[in-house]
Amino acid sequence: MKKVIILVENGFDDVEFIVPFYRFLEAGFEVKVAGPEETTYRGKVGLKAEALSVRSLAPDEFDLVFIPGGHAPDRLRRYPEVLEFVRKAYESGAVIGAICHAPHVLISAGLTRGRKMTSFFSIKDDVVNSGAEWVDAPVVVDGRIITARFPADLPVFLPEVIKAVSGVR
Repeated sequence: MKKVIILVENGFDDVEFIVPFYRFLEAGFEVKVAGPEETTYRGKVGLKAEALSVRSLAPDEFDLVFIPGGHAPDRLRRYPEVLEFVRKAYESGAVIGAICHAPHVLISAGLTRGRKMTSFFSIKDDVVNSGAEWVDAPVVVDGRIITARFPADLPVFLPEVIKAVSGVR
């Protein structure tokens, strides 16, 4: 069974969290939710997400690290243990799915240089300045890093993520 970790912090985009959560379950994946601390995090419009601490999990056990957007990525990128988790999961072969503002985490984890990516338009300059090529498209697949712009992209983004994870390891 494929294992997925969804990373959250306060201010995550509720739709970018809950739709993928259930799509991954429908695909037969085991889904865990984690953040910097083991606690309950709240989305921008109030959805609650019970989360484990990334420190309690082994990055090499996951086939997918999924990062919803919203305000949470700006918070997540402040935690060295989150960045290390993302980097180690990627190095061990995991797919990384990042939507909206989530590329901020990839930038801080040092995973964007030389990549082709998309994001919410307001962080285009951050993506470009990190050494990536920014593309205005609903989904961009660059190896095991898959990005999307906003919730309306979920219908084309999630099938690409699920397809990539199904082919991992």
